[in-house]
Amino acid sequence: NMNFRFGIWFAVPLILFWETPEVTSSWWYMGVVGSSRVMCDNVPGLVSRQRQLCQRHPEAMRSIGLGVAEWTAECQHQFRQHRWNCNTLHWDRSLFGRVLLRSSRESAFVYAISSAGVVFAITRACSQGELKSCSCDPKKKGSAKDNKGHFDWGGCSDNVDYGVKFARAFVDAKERKGKDARALMNLHNNRAGRKAVKRFLKQECKCHGVSGSCTLRTCWLAMADFRKTGDYLWRKYNGAIQVVMNQDGTGFTVANKKFKKPTKNDLVYFESSPDYCIRDRDVGSLGTAGRVCNQTSHGMDSCEVMCCGRGYDTSRISRMTKCECKFHWCCAVRCQDCLEVVDVHTCKAPKSAGWIART
Repeated sequence: NMNFRFGIWFAVPLILFWETPEVTSSWWYMGVVGSSRVMCDNVPGLVSRQRQLCQRHPEAMRSIGLGVAEWTAECQHQFRQHRWNCNTLHWDRSLFGRVLLRSSRESAFVYAISSAGVVFAITRACSQGELKSCSCDPKKKGSAKDNKGHFDWGGCSDNVDYGVKFARAFVDAKERKGKDARALMNLHNNRAGRKAVKRFLKQECKCHGVSGSCTLRTCWLAMADFRKTGDYLWRKYNGAIQVVMNQDGTGFTVANKKFKKPTKNDLVYFESSPDYCIRDRDVGSLGTAGRVCNQTSHGMDSCEVMCCGRGYDTSRISRMTKCECKFHWCCAVRCQDCLEVVDVHTCKAPKSAGWIART
């Protein structure tokens, strides 16, 4: 169903709404139902180059629309145990609200994972024959050699070079119009995201011969599951490097000379992140009041860290779970439904009047 495909990213959890500046609007807002021309005209924040690509490649825009839901879900998976959990805002045209107005680590990650998501979505669509402008990787033809010997290229190698090229043209178009520090930061992190997808291309092969003797191998290159890209960019988020603009305004230098100069694979940011403890529309924080925390953890999801020292409430709930599962030959696992009583811990809201004023 075409209407469903255009609107699919609205399946992403929608948590809260407040007004945000138009300046934060971007191609992430790709959920408008309608023809390609109507969709391209109605997506706020697109620059002229993006609108041209949108109108010229409507089938690619559908793929990108599907990709928005995927990379947003991956972002939420990676931040699921953190105070800022990559939350999306209901009917907000920038998807994440004001949090991305700051040049923070979180902004760096979102730009990288979104750029990677476009590469992944376009490349997959190429391999599945959904785009007129590309197909399988045309360079993977003939014979080649690896550490196991000779093989023939066959099947459908993912055309990730096309995915990278399209993502660079579409995603970077808005940033290339700006010459400021934030535009350079976004371009750097966009590129890091694209490179992350390409990093996890893997060679898959099929053996041919008597009894699978592998006298002849046919191989192709395939992208790894997007989770690998997400995990990699999460590690880069944790090791993100704070930078400042150099004197001539053409690049970065590290803010702390003790750290190494960022490579093209690293994420970079300018501003320190807020603590995200309380709801504050000016920094895009929803706060952690009502968030579920882990009483026994010592990590970021612990009640002490998640609740910012405010304490937590405990409620006892009943839920159905699968239990007494047994394996039956062959090949099924049968379980019973059991009623389980568990304690759920949720963070208390701040008591100060200042918190109420800031909401």
